[in-house]
Amino acid sequence: MAKNIDMAAYNELVASGKPFVIDFWAEWCGPCRALGPVIEELAAEYEGKVVIGKCDVDQNNDLAIKFGVRNIPLVVFVKAGGEMQDKLVGASPKDAIKAKIDALL
Repeated sequence: MAKNIDMAAYNELVASGKPFVIDFWAEWCGPCRALGPVIEELAAEYEGKVVIGKCDVDQNNDLAIKFGVRNIPLVVFVKAGGEMQDKLVGASPKDAIKAKIDALL
């Protein structure tokens, strides 16, 4: 299951020294809701290898601002230490997201 990411959870992930993925989304966003099941599948597939989480931009505006989120859904791929390596904007196909995750590992 994808982890709920807020600023505190983000800071813990950075401190963990492991790579992670954040799906920025909102309840009212149709493409975000379409991407949701894909993110959940990937969270299960990559469990123990990389943390995959979701950040509701309406509830966590501070984190959305930190990553410069202007459009959702936005999936960011973050290297160990907290530096963003890559991102995908829009409801991307599962294979495209997997390729970016594999590049993190």
